[in-house]
Amino acid sequence: MVLVFGGDGTVHRHLAELVRLGRPVLVVPCGSGNDFARALGLRRVSDSLAAWLKFSKSGNNTWTIDLGTIMPLPSKDEGAGSRATQVASPHYFCCVGGVGLDGEIARRANRLPRWLRAHGGYAFSLLPTLARFAPVAMKISADGTGHPPVAGSARPVVVAAFANAPAYGGGMKIAPRAQLDDGVLDVCVIRDMSRLKLFCLFPTIYFGRHLNIQQVEYFQAESVRVETERPLEVYADGEYVCRTPIEVRVARGALRVIRG
Repeated sequence: MVLVFGGDGTVHRHLAELVRLGRPVLVVPCGSGNDFARALGLRRVSDSLAAWLKFSKSGNNTWTIDLGTIMPLPSKDEGAGSRATQVASPHYFCCVGGVGLDGEIARRANRLPRWLRAHGGYAFSLLPTLARFAPVAMKISADGTGHPPVAGSARPVVVAAFANAPAYGGGMKIAPRAQLDDGVLDVCVIRDMSRLKLFCLFPTIYFGRHLNIQQVEYFQAESVRVETERPLEVYADGEYVCRTPIEVRVARGALRVIRG
């Protein structure tokens, strides 16, 4: 088996190699954000120790789960045969990928001291980011589930999140219905709204109570394509991945894990 000490970012940086190895992975939650570990029932180091002891005795607490992949696509200025397209490869993520406001918050939060990131860094970064952020026109289309395109043409969007696990940012349940082994991604799109309403929206996300708000669209899909009026940074598991346009897909049964 493979033992990983760290949070979501540590797991994220090694996902490609973990998938290649194909061995059970045990995460010890000791990072600034541990949403992936929590989704596996591993909230504390003691939970990981108990999971290890159970695995050593019986091995019946392994779980085969999905991952998400993000593939950079050629921009309007690049041809299909461009060098950038030829060398691009999918980036795996375990929790949530996103474009828009949450990406800007993640970028700002990553600059904070580690102890502050671990104690509400995402929330601390929300207010200054919200003061400067402007919604960006996005065209989002989904395939694989019969769901029609979210936007036939580009329209202002604040957040577009693609979730394999329910939470990110240290416990924000952006996708409360997401499951790690259901073969689809949960997509949450937050359309343009006033800054005051948006500021009031974020506390509800911590409890997964935002799905009934009019400006929130939520659906499941096997693949999603995102195009923006200008290149935007894409973050996943709190780490920078690439810039838009992108295609996001589910990789079914990509990783074996040991759960609590």
